[in-house]
Amino acid sequence: MEKEWLLETSQMTKQYGRHKALDQVSLHVAQGDIYGLIGRNGAGKTTILRIISGLAQATQGDYRIFGKDSRQAALERSRVGALIEEPGLYPDMTARQNLKVKCLAMGMRREGYIEELLQTVGLADTGNKKARNFSLGMRQRLGIALALVGDPDLLILDEPINGLDPQGFVEVRETLTKLNKEKHITIVISSHILDELSKFATHYGIIHNGTLLEELTREELLSKCCERIELKTSDTGRACTVIEAMGIRNYQVKDEYTIHIFERLDDSGDITMALSKEGIKVLGIALKSESLEEYFLNLTGGGKE
Repeated sequence: MEKEWLLETSQMTKQYGRHKALDQVSLHVAQGDIYGLIGRNGAGKTTILRIISGLAQATQGDYRIFGKDSRQAALERSRVGALIEEPGLYPDMTARQNLKVKCLAMGMRREGYIEELLQTVGLADTGNKKARNFSLGMRQRLGIALALVGDPDLLILDEPINGLDPQGFVEVRETLTKLNKEKHITIVISSHILDELSKFATHYGIIHNGTLLEELTREELLSKCCERIELKTSDTGRACTVIEAMGIRNYQVKDEYTIHIFERLDDSGDITMALSKEGIKVLGIALKSESLEEYFLNLTGGGKE
């Protein structure tokens, strides 16, 4: 049975004159995901989120949200909260006052509602402090609270963790994790810093020059970056039989010639000898590892840009 997606784009393209900001992007977000959209500045992340949020239109392609296509998406817009680029705050107002303005605009008048939002994002103790005097992390959390007005099922956040100091990042990360786990809100969040998103995102889409290069789960991403033996051999089938006979179970066949082994990393010599005894040719064997940032840079062309 084909999986049902909470959010799905289909060959979404956006053209600005001769510049193609998005080129046939098809991404997939399931209920309960924290989906990290990763890409360098100018890769197309904000364009995707603006289209999904109803702030721009695709030149070609379409998207579906809560099972409705873009023509019907307006009916579901109240279920989507968005923070695109910087939060639009009134600097001379307190956190409560900023939220009250948004609540009045959206018809949210439930008693205690604003206090609940402040508690959720950790700003309940800010009192009469004006937003202009908030730290960057506090401003971002207030922006998230504003996006939560109306109790959305999907939260779209454009670069909310970039530029934060370590404390601010922890505060925002904990807020988003809490929203996902306790309130079951699906989150799509963009950033150009893979290492930070890897601490809490569950799924990833990597975009470069307007093209979606790869979608993968957290487990798939970490498996690509962890330390491993990379074995190249002419016969992966027979090689698997040999390494299993050695008691090795934690391995993956990557392609016709390549096996990744994730245990007994000091035993590459023994593995080579065991394969040779069975007449299996070893084309190469090496210990490999790369950081998340190295993986991202290699996937998107290294440091050339």
